[in-house]
Amino acid sequence: MAAYCISNVEVLDPAAYENYRSRTLATIEKFGGRFVVRGGKAEAKEGAWKPHRMIVVEFPDLDTANRWYHSPDYQAIIGYREKSARTDLVIVEGL
Repeated sequence: MAAYCISNVEVLDPAAYENYRSRTLATIEKFGGRFVVRGGKAEAKEGAWKPHRMIVVEFPDLDTANRWYHSPDYQAIIGYREKSARTDLVIVEGL
């Protein structure tokens, strides 16, 4: 069953965030992941949510998504994101 990493990222320093963004794809592809959503216009329709940069990554399954998140390659670049953006992130099983 597929799993999805869903992120809402408020980029505070675009130049510094680029250090993270430019390295992410290689880590995702190692685990069979692919971007489903990577930025683009987001329109909130209900509730108080104020989406920023929305990102959805599909992985083959929940275990693989978690192995990607905790992998040395991905952990090595998380600091770039943490220093340049505020992020809400969840990994969830799909259908």
